[in-house]
Amino acid sequence: MNKRLLTALAVIAVLAGIFALALPTILHKAGLHPKYTGETAQLSSAKRALVITTSHGVLSAPGESDGKPSGVMASEMTHPYYNFLDAGMRVDVASVKGGEIPVDPQTLLYMIKTPEDERFLQDPILQAKVKNSLRIDDVDFTVYDIIFMAGGWGAAYDLGYSSVLANKISQAYYAQKTPVIGGVCHGVLGLINAKDLQGNTLIAGRRMTGVSDKQVEELGIAITPLHPETELRKAGAIYESKTAFRDFFATHVVVDDEQRFVTGQNQNSGHETAQRMMAIIADRT
Repeated sequence: MNKRLLTALAVIAVLAGIFALALPTILHKAGLHPKYTGETAQLSSAKRALVITTSHGVLSAPGESDGKPSGVMASEMTHPYYNFLDAGMRVDVASVKGGEIPVDPQTLLYMIKTPEDERFLQDPILQAKVKNSLRIDDVDFTVYDIIFMAGGWGAAYDLGYSSVLANKISQAYYAQKTPVIGGVCHGVLGLINAKDLQGNTLIAGRRMTGVSDKQVEELGIAITPLHPETELRKAGAIYESKTAFRDFFATHVVVDDEQRFVTGQNQNSGHETAQRMMAIIADRT
């Protein structure tokens, strides 16, 4: 009996090990972090991109300070960064408060981690930019061709509340460079309080996306103070999304009719969002 039990346990352990090894592939096949197969842009080093992230590193209930470590979702920072960099652009990294950016440790787990995340972990240049990010207060947004806001749960706590970010997005929109502005997932919360010259919400009437309320509910993380679908709708944007058996495996990218804003639904949308932004810049030259 003991021998049979040990044999059964050994078989279970082997099967569990096989499943663990196969889990990244299973998730990828289901839709997590799909491979980008579209056209890729090439731009000159005269073109500049700014990647903006959260400075909030705790998944806490509103009004509380304790909770699980959180921050920017790694891929929502690394995917756009390396797309811009590999296309020839100069890329800066900023955050709401500046200094070290909190990277959500769960998003670097082996079953979720992407090749770009692994590249980041081996890249001393991006590591230094993340450890010593620029403070948005000190950054002139008007000198950039692309402004990209990364998401992650941390962004729900500061991007949509930052008057500095909202004002700088508005200034950038009217700048001579006419940058392409956008982001993915919770990063789009940085757009909700930007205003036009008449004081109206800048994104009102524009087609946009961000993480769906359905995905937030399915992941069971509704304690964050702002949810992108809800807030985009409140700001007057025309919200779009794709769905799947779980929205964690869906993806969607929207370019507004004026081609000034490009937004991606979630963590699966970073590659395409970055490439669509660069394609607009390339078409102008």
